[in-house]
Amino acid sequence: MATKTLGDLSRLIVSVPGSTRRSDLPVSLHNLHPRSDKYKGFVVKRFIEVMGDVIDLSGDGGVLKTIVRRPKADATGPSEDLPLVDVHYEGTLAETGEVFDTTHEDNTVFSFEVGKGSVIQAWDIALRTMKVGEVAKITCKPEYAYGSAGSPPDIPPNATLIFEVELVACKPRKGSSLSSVSEERARLEELKRQRELAAAVKEEEKKKREEAKAAAAARMQAKLDAKKGKGKGKGK
Repeated sequence: MATKTLGDLSRLIVSVPGSTRRSDLPVSLHNLHPRSDKYKGFVVKRFIEVMGDVIDLSGDGGVLKTIVRRPKADATGPSEDLPLVDVHYEGTLAETGEVFDTTHEDNTVFSFEVGKGSVIQAWDIALRTMKVGEVAKITCKPEYAYGSAGSPPDIPPNATLIFEVELVACKPRKGSSLSSVSEERARLEELKRQRELAAAVKEEEKKKREEAKAAAAARMQAKLDAKKGKGKGKGK
């Protein structure tokens, strides 16, 4: 099946009315304009679910994702508050199908912090799109994996890798709790609000000073004008 980028999906959505039977859509969508957000959202969801399409996460074919098992609707994913993830995975060489690493043999989990560069780039990209309970197949081109050097002796140079990854859990950083993270964020938000308020007060005071200065200058000018007027009157 051909790989679809997000741009390809957008173009597909535009052409849907001519290629998809509207009777396949829920009754609630029958009268919606094909370009409406609700209609588009449904088409994308159905396209991915029914067609089992491959999503190009990197935009250049370097990191491809196919969802094997979908998470629950209310499942959480990696975030600023929950950057640590636990995963089960099995890695195979795309060329030979040989398994080079797995957590399933001893039923352990692999833990790391998303976005810190502690794993191959493909994983940092892919795990950001996953939620707890989801299982996905991630195909990683060499430039997003181990490159021309490989990782001897198991991974040869310029190897394309395929991982089946299950996101088991998302957690706060070690030494912190979700509540402490939230409290710190709230503290920073309050500090930001106070700074913005202080800046606004300072700006208002500056405005008042400038208005007072302008008013004083106007009064002074009025007095000078009045004196000039009196002087002209005496000269007549």
